[in-house]
Amino acid sequence: MKILGIETSCDETAAAVVEDGARILSNKIASQVEIHARYGGIVPEVASRQHLLAITPTIEMAMAEAEVGWRDLAGIAVTIGPGLAGSLLVGVNMAKGMALAQGLPITGVNHLEAHIYANWLGGDAPSFPLICLIVSGGHSDLVLVKGHGDYVVLGRTRDDAAGEAFDKAARILGLGYPGGPAMEKAATGSPVSFQLPRAWLKGNSDFSFSGLKTALLRLVEAGEVARWGEPDNGRRSAAEAAASFQEAVVDVLVTKTVAVARERRVKQVLLAGGVASNTLLRQRLMDSSPVPVLIPAPILCTDNAAMTAACGYYRFQAGKTDDFGLDVIPGLKLG
Repeated sequence: MKILGIETSCDETAAAVVEDGARILSNKIASQVEIHARYGGIVPEVASRQHLLAITPTIEMAMAEAEVGWRDLAGIAVTIGPGLAGSLLVGVNMAKGMALAQGLPITGVNHLEAHIYANWLGGDAPSFPLICLIVSGGHSDLVLVKGHGDYVVLGRTRDDAAGEAFDKAARILGLGYPGGPAMEKAATGSPVSFQLPRAWLKGNSDFSFSGLKTALLRLVEAGEVARWGEPDNGRRSAAEAAASFQEAVVDVLVTKTVAVARERRVKQVLLAGGVASNTLLRQRLMDSSPVPVLIPAPILCTDNAAMTAACGYYRFQAGKTDDFGLDVIPGLKLG
């Protein structure tokens, strides 16, 4: 059963063909990183216009690489939210147009749910019940997954998500955009150079990284840390600050995930989302978890359409299809 997946929730135009929810036949991504780097962050209108330019050739390349025609496809899965409204509309309307023209069923996919299903691609299927930590630019969620489509959100961010915190910290230190990879690359100093705060929020599984970001800002404003590329002049380096910041974020994410895994007695822990490509986070979680940990390849952690197609496969299997009234839901929740 071959599914065409389409993903345009933010600034990546992506299309993929996945067979039986696990085998990737193609996975094409047209990135806008260089465009938005000029502005230090994503400009929604620019993103949607770029999607309009890239969506057709990206889909054509995905189908060509997979060596499939329309008759080979069983359906189309498309991201409907959460995300930027203008960006989502490009993918959803393209998917509806193709489904109508080719007589194919369509299903709308939750972007966060799709991130979870990146763990079904290219390997053994995860075992239920499981805990998934979804960490990205807009989300830091701890989700109990009891079965396909059966989710309970146990914790989420109260302010800045982990990826958003990395972006803001990178801006504070003068590291550029996107912040996550820039912070990881710069984090060559000692991770204990600064005793940065951790918001444990005892008694629940929620996250908060706003205070950590503010603490870093105060250090720079007080002249204790030199921004990237500036002479130290007696200040601590940006490399030390980046390493200490990264350590604080990873410490909280891993500690809370491991605690929930023990409490819920799950069979596996899954990691998903763009921040899941962070090497320290991946290694620390594997070292600390009481149960096996499954983490997608880095290319499947960031936004892609293969995960959308994989999720769509299981939705089709459950008989979940949508009509042509399907619309975008920018603030869509999971669970």
